[in-house]
Amino acid sequence: PIERKEKIMTETQKNEIRENIARIRRDMSAYPKAELMAVIKTRTTEEINFAIRECGITLVGENRVQELLEHYEGMDRSAELHFIGTLQKNKVKYIIDKVDMIESLDSEGLAEEIEKRAAKIERRIPVLIEINIGREESKSGVLPEDLRDFCRELGKYPHVKLCGFMTMAPKCEKKADYQKYFQKRKIVI
Repeated sequence: PIERKEKIMTETQKNEIRENIARIRRDMSAYPKAELMAVIKTRTTEEINFAIRECGITLVGENRVQELLEHYEGMDRSAELHFIGTLQKNKVKYIIDKVDMIESLDSEGLAEEIEKRAAKIERRIPVLIEINIGREESKSGVLPEDLRDFCRELGKYPHVKLCGFMTMAPKCEKKADYQKYFQKRKIVI
């Protein structure tokens, strides 16, 4: 990985991080089961560690393998680290021993690669299946009608632990338009 030259954070930067996290927590208070994930993309290791150590962040997510590798050695590992971006099969080997969860399982080929790499280190890796709920060609994910069969196929991978699902709605003009994507639905597997 490429080493970054860390800058020393100013008090203004620290206060901004504190205030942002406090504001988000206030906004989340209406959702008691929600968990805060700090997405660390474009942040320095010092900022990440400050959020973990000083602001009580217990879950961080990264969506780029290279960025994750750049931060990993210097990062406070008391927080869970999840990979949240599109994951190419050839990059699994770099993160399989570093992340606590992969939140973007989108194909059987990727499941097979995760299985192969996790078996080598004798680890069962938690995953979320990414569902392409908006059927967008530009996004990855399993189509809703293929979800049941995909879940069944995961049964043949003992080192891949299905923990749930994730999805992102397409960009909508009105807030109410998002409801059609996120209404409570019964998923039968």
